Amino acid sequence: MKLALKKTAAVACTLFLGLGTFSCNNDLLEPASQITLSDQVVFSNPARIGLQVQGLYSYVKAGNLLGGRAQVYGDIRANDFLNRTNNAVTGLTVWNHTETESSQNDVINMWGAGYAAINQINVFLAGLDANAASFVAPTFPSTFAATSINYQGEARLLRALCYYTLLQFYARPYTDGGGSRPGLPLRLTSDTGQGSNDLARGTVDDVYKQIIADLNFAETSLPLTYGNSFDNVTRAHRNTAIALKTRVYLTMGQYDNVIREAEKIIPATATAAPFTATSGVANALNASITTVFATPQETTESILSFPFTAQNTPGGQNSLASYYLPSQLLTTAPIYNGNGAEYVLNTAAGSIYANTGWAATDTRRTSFVAQVGTNYFLTKYLTGPVFIDKAPVIRYSEVLLNLAEARVRSTNTINAQALALLNAVRGRSNAAGVYTAAGLGSVSAMTDALLLERRIEFLGEGLRNTDLLRLGATIPAKGSAPAIVPTDVRYIWPIPSSELSTNTLMTRNL
Repeated sequence: MKLALKKTAAVACTLFLGLGTFSCNNDLLEPASQITLSDQVVFSNPARIGLQVQGLYSYVKAGNLLGGRAQVYGDIRANDFLNRTNNAVTGLTVWNHTETESSQNDVINMWGAGYAAINQINVFLAGLDANAASFVAPTFPSTFAATSINYQGEARLLRALCYYTLLQFYARPYTDGGGSRPGLPLRLTSDTGQGSNDLARGTVDDVYKQIIADLNFAETSLPLTYGNSFDNVTRAHRNTAIALKTRVYLTMGQYDNVIREAEKIIPATATAAPFTATSGVANALNASITTVFATPQETTESILSFPFTAQNTPGGQNSLASYYLPSQLLTTAPIYNGNGAEYVLNTAAGSIYANTGWAATDTRRTSFVAQVGTNYFLTKYLTGPVFIDKAPVIRYSEVLLNLAEARVRSTNTINAQALALLNAVRGRSNAAGVYTAAGLGSVSAMTDALLLERRIEFLGEGLRNTDLLRLGATIPAKGSAPAIVPTDVRYIWPIPSSELSTNTLMTRNL
């Protein structure tokens, strides 16, 4: 596993990522250096450790990972968007399923960003353990032992999120063989030297077990709340771990586990919106979907999103707005990609735009879709010209739909609470479109309605690819791009050449 930075500088670099800068060079790692800090001092006081935690988030929200591209790739593999620019840098091969082992902009870069983040997390966790005896007065407050546990929870949640994200692109779905198919190299120890990169792939089940272990640890280690809206949205807290577990278990097809986790933050007896969490952050379904995405994007519905500023952007051609928002809708020309909008909404049969279940009066259509010329654009992300919308990871509305689907699939009935959960999400944007049990008529119609609602609600948030693969569904054709059936090798991405060339135990996706 070759990282973009020298491994011996890993810990020092983290501190400066936390400060919003990055300046690492092995030649500068000297005792008197004023611009880097060695691993002997980065754990020497609470402030430096806190900055390292910020640095972990900086790795995970990299533009090539969850700062934009992972979400974009999760949508454009399916059939709801058409490529507009034929720009090889911005997902063209992802859209038309022509990725190769040497595809730099997607296959190689996402893998590299994911494992760079994982290694940085492992380095940080090892450093906390190695320096635990030093966390004493007078340098450290008496409460720091508890703070250290909180930090471990944050780190392990972020590691789980990285592994989960990589699995959705580079490994077969869990439901294909019950997790027995080849997964990912499961790197859980810090790598700060020039040791061997050789590590065999664990099974998909192995990786999911580690994801769940990390999230379980995070649930019991994270704070219940940070006490302010910014941190409650942008840093992991207890409900974040629970919410992510509902997604992970849904992806695995373990519906009873989805229900068990979801009921921790969705009252079991609740039958109407907003289904507010009764402990920790008061996560709830917001009354308005437009408010959720309006600046500053910090409602209690947003359980985890990654923030950016004009001084800390996801980078050129990585941000969500640069993929979906045309420059004609900005009052100021965008800094990145002057034409804007790499992708337009597909309006052909089979697309979500053409689906009659997405009503013309639905707020998600009237507020998040704009016509320019003959094209229709997604306008969820509108903070141009520097494109600093928060990159969404998970919202409370998803947890509601996760629970609803799990109840229906586990009971094989049109479950009453599941119907209420579905209608809460649908009804806030399309009051006239809510369902009745009699109107649906069958369990299959109910599951179809749930999947339709997910496509509408999370359009442009990156869930579509995972929803197709977890159900073993064909990736639909669109434009000039073919349909990809589950048996096609292109159903998942190839393992990148960067890993194959440095890890002799790595195997290809065949």
